[in-house]
Amino acid sequence: MLQQHIPNRREFLQGAGCGFGWLALAALASRQSLGAPITPPLPHLVPRAKRVIFLFMQGGPSQVDTFDYKPNLEKLDGQQMPFDDARVIANTGQRGSQQRVMKSPWKFAQFGQTGRWVSELFPQQARHIDDLCLLHGVHTEGVAHGPATLFLHCGSTNQARPSIGSWVSYGLGTENDNLPAFVTIAPSAGNGGPRNYGPAFLPAVHQGTALGKAGSPATEATIGNLAPAGQSAAGQRRQLDLIRELNAAQLAAAPGSSELDAVVESYELAWRMQTNVPGILDLAAETAATQALYGIGSKPTDNFGRQCLMARRLCEAGVRYIQVTYGDNTANPAWDQHSNLPKHAEHAAAVDQPIAGLLTDLKQRGLLDETLIWWGAEFGRTPYAEKNGTGRDHNPGGFTMWLAGAGVQAGLTHGQTDEFGHQAVAGRVHMHDVHATLLHLLGLNHEQLTFRYAGRDFRLTDVAGQVVNEILS
Repeated sequence: MLQQHIPNRREFLQGAGCGFGWLALAALASRQSLGAPITPPLPHLVPRAKRVIFLFMQGGPSQVDTFDYKPNLEKLDGQQMPFDDARVIANTGQRGSQQRVMKSPWKFAQFGQTGRWVSELFPQQARHIDDLCLLHGVHTEGVAHGPATLFLHCGSTNQARPSIGSWVSYGLGTENDNLPAFVTIAPSAGNGGPRNYGPAFLPAVHQGTALGKAGSPATEATIGNLAPAGQSAAGQRRQLDLIRELNAAQLAAAPGSSELDAVVESYELAWRMQTNVPGILDLAAETAATQALYGIGSKPTDNFGRQCLMARRLCEAGVRYIQVTYGDNTANPAWDQHSNLPKHAEHAAAVDQPIAGLLTDLKQRGLLDETLIWWGAEFGRTPYAEKNGTGRDHNPGGFTMWLAGAGVQAGLTHGQTDEFGHQAVAGRVHMHDVHATLLHLLGLNHEQLTFRYAGRDFRLTDVAGQVVNEILS
């Protein structure tokens, strides 16, 4: 007698030919039938910020050509001087190698009531200088893009660790049940790729949701297959009922399975997203004036302007951690000008107005008071010419980041690099300190936000990191 073959869940889903959105509805029904609502965790501290928007300038803008004015570079331009070059030290161990000082091609001027210096690369951001909290003494790990980018996102240069957005999702849950807690807009496939927005050993549900990819038009930054394809209401209902039973059986057979739970949760979320995300990502709903504020419809600002406006809409809808990447998928990412420093002007022209527009828009809507904006890259650049050429090399020893919005002092400058803008010498802020401070502002104690894996407790800041209390409002 032949035994009847009952298809397992994977076989059924492979053969069903169904739309992603209605699968999510089935999972939602099964979760509800199993009585498994998700209760967001409570923060450790009183949060000062509800969410973070990280503006990632992939490749490393030069601090001495943007926000860290150093008159000595002009005075000593062209002179050979000894510097502790991070790449030379890493390759040979040699300190004090001779390098040619190179002045900035761009003029600096003072702006705002604070009178802080900004180069002509960023005239629009300069108008917001009194809103920014500048960190001039940042330093990090890794002299190459890959390790430094992983350290920026995950707090480790080589091991697979959860990204900061995944830690935020794990620590706080979602603010809006209809949307992911963590969204990354136009992430790069290089220098760690998905690891930079991945959950590693955290439950898989804390994976970042990617919209588009670096190097592709922002008009393609969306989520595909959200709508059911060609199913009648009656047929969809029958399939949903069956999948509900399959989901329930699978969950009952594998209680505590992180992977299965994440799959079910992703389907559930996808169903809810089906009726919410299309409207949020539809920038046509914005007024012409708002689109113009971000530079949409004009070159070269249209693409990044769309990304920034999308971030504001996601922020307004309750996404907790949003990353916006200005970059590409080439071997030398975006701001990485080793032999052509003037190309910084091209990138600055693409991002300056959209960033200023984001700050203006958030402020006008009252969202800046509850949203923390973080601007920066994996490292900075050297104040001297690389190989006596026309560009600058990587510099993890001292560079600039800025914060604005909820929880930080507007108009504050913290930290200082040396007279050349090379090494952080005062108010030094390690990348672990940046992470600790960001978590603190979200109401999370970086030492208590841990996850036990492989016999030890892990955290974003490893065994280091201090909250930079001096910049808190």
